[in-house]
Amino acid sequence: MLNFFDRFRTAGGSPHRAATVRADFTASLVVFLVAVPLCVGVAVASGVPAELGLITGIVGGLVAGLMPGSSLQVSGPAAGLTVLVYEAVEEYGLGVLGVLVLAAGVLQMAMGLLRLGRWFRAISVAVVQGMLAGIGLVLIAGQLYALADAKAPSSGLGKLGDLPKLVLDTAGSGDGLRAAAVGAATVAVLVLWPRWRPAARVLPAPLAAVALATAAVAVLDLPVAKVEVQGLLDAVQPPGGGDLARLGEIGVLGTVVAFTLIASAESLFSAAAVDRLHDGPRTDYDKELIAQGAGNTVCGALGALPMTAVIVRSAANVQAGAKTKVSRVLHGGWLLVFAVLFPAALGVIPVCALAGVLVHAGWKLIPVRDLAPLWREHRGEAVVLVVTAGAIVVTNMFEGVLIGLLMAVAKSAWETSHVHVEVTGLESDGPVRVRVLGNATFLRLPKLLDELEALPRDRAVELDLYGLRHVDHACGMALAGWAERHNAVVAPERIVA
Repeated sequence: MLNFFDRFRTAGGSPHRAATVRADFTASLVVFLVAVPLCVGVAVASGVPAELGLITGIVGGLVAGLMPGSSLQVSGPAAGLTVLVYEAVEEYGLGVLGVLVLAAGVLQMAMGLLRLGRWFRAISVAVVQGMLAGIGLVLIAGQLYALADAKAPSSGLGKLGDLPKLVLDTAGSGDGLRAAAVGAATVAVLVLWPRWRPAARVLPAPLAAVALATAAVAVLDLPVAKVEVQGLLDAVQPPGGGDLARLGEIGVLGTVVAFTLIASAESLFSAAAVDRLHDGPRTDYDKELIAQGAGNTVCGALGALPMTAVIVRSAANVQAGAKTKVSRVLHGGWLLVFAVLFPAALGVIPVCALAGVLVHAGWKLIPVRDLAPLWREHRGEAVVLVVTAGAIVVTNMFEGVLIGLLMAVAKSAWETSHVHVEVTGLESDGPVRVRVLGNATFLRLPKLLDELEALPRDRAVELDLYGLRHVDHACGMALAGWAERHNAVVAPERIVA
C-alpha cells in the first residue's frame, strides 16, 4: 500500500512517507464529504437520476484522478454545466446525454494531444466570469422552484418571469411553505456553518446542511419531495446505436461543441486558481485537458453527467492538506463504496435541501464583489461580463458565450486601434503636413475622417502614412481617396503617401 502512495508522491509532497499517506487519506475523506451532496444535487438539478452524479464523481476520482495534469485538482459533476445539461436532456432525451458527453470527451483529448490546452488561457476573463454569472442566475432561478417543490419553466427568462407567481403560489400552499422553509434553512446553514470553525473542521458545510435538513424532515415528518433512487447499475445507460447516429444532427453537434468548450474552460481556469492555493507542481494544461477528456469519455460510455474540475472540491482538497493525487483517487473510491453499499441513503434526502445547496452554489458563481471595481477600472470588461451573463439568461448557454466572445473580440479590436493625427504647417503658406500614427482600422475611420475634414479646405495636404504600424484595406483606401479628392479641389500638388 505504501508503495502505491509513494508512486504518486509529487515533488512538493512531504519527505516522510507516512505523513504524506496520512495527509492524503484525511483530505480524501473531507473531499468525499463535500462531494456527496454536490454530486447528488447537480444530478437532480440537471433532470437526471441522482446516481448519475455519483458515477461522474467516481470517474472523476478513479479515472481523471490517476492521470497527470494537475496534482491536487478534483473533478466531478459541476454546477457550471447544470443549465446546459438540463437543456440538452429536455431537447434530446436522457439517452443522448451519454453521446454528447462521450463526443465531448474525445474532442477534449484531441485538443490536449494537439497542445491546445494553453490557448484556453487566452479567453477573456470577463467572458468566463459572465458565463459563470449567467449560469448562476439561471441556476438560482431554477432552484428556487425546487426549493418550494414546484416545477420550473424551461427557459431562463421564463424562470425569472414566473418568480412572482411562484411566491404567490408558495404563500398559499402549506406544503410549499414547508419545503421553502427547509430550503431556506439549508442556505442559512451553508452561510453560517463555516463561521463555526471547530464544527467546520469536522464536517463540511454542504454535508452538514443536507444532514440537518434531512434529520429535520424525518423528525417532523414533513411532506416534502425526496430524491428518487433507482440503484447504481440501473442508472447506467450506455448509448446505443440510435443515440450515436444523432451525432449527425446540427443541434447535437452544436451541443457537443458547447460541452467541450465550456467544460474545458471551466477545468483549466479552475486549475489556474488551484495552482495559486499551493506550492507544489504547476498544472500542465495539455495533460489536464487529456485527463478531463478521458474522464468524460468514460462518463459518456456510462451515460453519466459530464465532468469538469470543480473549484469547491479542489479548494477543500488543498485546504485539508493533500500532498499528492492519491487524495482525489481515494475520494473516488469512497464515492464508489457509498454508492454501492448505501444507495438507500439518497432516498431520504429532501429535494428542497439540495436546491438550497445549489442556490448557494449559484450565488457563489456570480462575481458580485468584483463587478464594482471592474466597472471603475475596466469599464469595457464589465460591459462584456454583464452582456455575456444577460445573453445566457435570455438565449441559452452556447449562444450567450458566443455573444460574449464576439463582444470581447470587438472590444479588444476597438481598444487596440488607436490612431493619432499630427498636423504641422498650418502657420505657413505651403501645404499642410498630416502624419497619421498608430493602428488605423475601419473601427476608427469615422473619427479619423472627422479630424481630416476639420482641416482648412483651401490648403493642399501632404498625407504621410508611414507612421502607421497597421492599416487595414478599408482605412487605407478611404484615406487615399480623401486626400485625392481634397487636393484635386484646392491645389495640383502631389500627395505624399
